[in-house]
Amino acid sequence: MTQISLWDRSSIEEDMTGTATQEAKVDVAVVGGGFTGLSTALHCAQKGLSVQVIEAEKIGFGGSGRNVGLVNASVWLPPADVRKQLGDNYGPRFLKEFSEAPEYVFNLIEQHQIRCEVTKTGTVHAAHSPTGLRSLQERHAEWQRLGAPVDLLDRAEAAKLIGSDVFYGGLVDHRAGTVNPMGYCRGLARAAMAAGAKIITGTRVTKLARENNKWILETPNGQVIAKHVILGTNAYTDELWPDLKKVFTMIHYFQLATNSLGPEADHILPGRQGLWDTGQIMFSVRRDAFNRIVIGSMGKVIGATEKGLSHRWAQKQIKRLFPALGDIQFEESWHGQIAMTPDHLPRIYELADNIYTPIGYNGRGITTGTVFGRAMANLLTGADRTSLPLPITTLKTVPTAPIYSRFYETAFYANQVFKSI
Repeated sequence: MTQISLWDRSSIEEDMTGTATQEAKVDVAVVGGGFTGLSTALHCAQKGLSVQVIEAEKIGFGGSGRNVGLVNASVWLPPADVRKQLGDNYGPRFLKEFSEAPEYVFNLIEQHQIRCEVTKTGTVHAAHSPTGLRSLQERHAEWQRLGAPVDLLDRAEAAKLIGSDVFYGGLVDHRAGTVNPMGYCRGLARAAMAAGAKIITGTRVTKLARENNKWILETPNGQVIAKHVILGTNAYTDELWPDLKKVFTMIHYFQLATNSLGPEADHILPGRQGLWDTGQIMFSVRRDAFNRIVIGSMGKVIGATEKGLSHRWAQKQIKRLFPALGDIQFEESWHGQIAMTPDHLPRIYELADNIYTPIGYNGRGITTGTVFGRAMANLLTGADRTSLPLPITTLKTVPTAPIYSRFYETAFYANQVFKSI
C-alpha cells in the first residue's frame, strides 16, 4: 500500500495487519484503527472485554498517521470558554482530564515501550501579530490561575527558543511534547493485541444491523457480532451511519518534510518543541528526530513536485522563518483531514443502544483519541456516564457543514497562492 506520510515511512514501530477468516463474536467491535479505536481496544482488553478492531485500510491510515505529532494539552478554546460552554460540572473535569492528557499519553508510551521519537519538552503557541500576543497573554493568565506549567515569552525569548525572530512572543506549554504519530498509533495497536484485542485491516464494514440485542457488522470477510460498537472514524467517517458525516466541517491539513539537515538547522527549535501560530489560517513547524524540518498549514497538497504550489509555499515560509538555511529540498508531502465542530469542542454521541462515537477532535487527535478510548472502556464496564469528560448526547447535524467545507478549501488554496508569491 502506498505510504501516506513521512511518519508512515520513518516509524520504527512495525505495521500491524490481520484479516478476518471466520465469524467473530465479541463484547466490543471497534470500527477504525486510529488513536480512538486502538485506545478503546487497548483499554477494553485490559478490562477483560473481548475486542475486534476493524480497519478499512491500514493502521493509522486516516488522521492518526497524517498528524502533525503535537501532544497538546486541552483544546483550542481558552479555559474560560470551555467552562462557559460545558458548565460547572463538566467544564472543570474536562479541563483537568485534558490538562493531564499529555502525561497520560507519555505514560502509555513508557508502559508499552512505544518507539515513536517522543519528546517531552513542551509545545510553543507563537504569536503571529500583536493581536495574537494579546490572545496568548489572556490564555496565560487563565492557565496561571489554574496552576498549569505554562510560560509566556516576550519577543526576544521566543526568538531564542524558536530560532526565528518573526514572532511577537509565544506561550510554552510544558505539559506537552511531540511524537511520530504513526509510531504512536502502531504502538497502541501492538499493545492492544498484546492485551488480547484482535485487529482486522483492509476490511471495510459495509452494514450495521441490530438483531437479538446484538450488533451485526457486515464485512466482505464475514460478520462480526458484538454487544457494543464504537465508531472511531472521526474525520474519515463514511456512509456507514446515516448523517454522521454531517456533524462536523471537514478541513484538510498539509505538511512537507525537508531532507535531513546538518548543523545549519541546530538553532531551529533546539529543544525540539512543536510549534503552531495564532493566525486564523494557522501553520505548524517542528524539527524531527532525524533533523528534518516539517512545516504545514491548512489545506491540501497542491502539486507533487518542487515546482508545485505547496512546495513553493513551504520554501517561501522556511526562508521567511529561517533565512540562514538558504534553499532546501523536500523529501515528502502529504495531507490529512480534520473534523471541526462549530464550538471547537469534541463530542461523544450515542447513536443507538450500545453504539457510540467520539468525534470532532478539531486537530487534537493524539490526546483526545487516547482519552476518549479510555472513557469508552470505562463506560462499557459500568462507569456512570456522568463521570465522562463530556456529556453523551444524541447526534445533531450541522446543515451548513458542507458549505463551510467548500468555503475553507477555497480560502486555504488562496492562502497558499498568496503566500507562495
